Amino acid sequence: MTYTVKELARKMGTTQHTIRFYTDQGLLPCRRDKNNRRVFDEDSVGWLNGLMCLRRCGISIEDIRLYCNLCQEGEAQLGARYEFMLKQRELAYKRLEEAREAADYMEKKVRHYEDILARRIPDDTILAKNSRKEG
Repeated sequence: MTYTVKELARKMGTTQHTIRFYTDQGLLPCRRDKNNRRVFDEDSVGWLNGLMCLRRCGISIEDIRLYCNLCQEGEAQLGARYEFMLKQRELAYKRLEEAREAADYMEKKVRHYEDILARRIPDDTILAKNSRKEG
């Protein structure tokens, strides 16, 4: 099966601009039809899924380009690809922990405001001029 830019964007839940960006960057394989329009196959779907996942993990375009280049070099770079993924996994877990800490903080603040709104405690979150009390 093949897809146009529009069809692929719809299938993958992204924008046509994103598809064009990835192809222009040489990160997403495609071929051209007789009218010079981009045409994508199931391999392209797999690559796009991987690209989108890497971006959701916060990996930069430069690092994704590095990874794609390593993939194109075949088995000779298998170890380098593995090391790349180990590093990215470590960074993803670090971001996950930071997100958990932020969510825990927000949960604490929500409970605090619920207590204030329910008049169980006084409002201690009002800032006096030139003072920072809330934290």
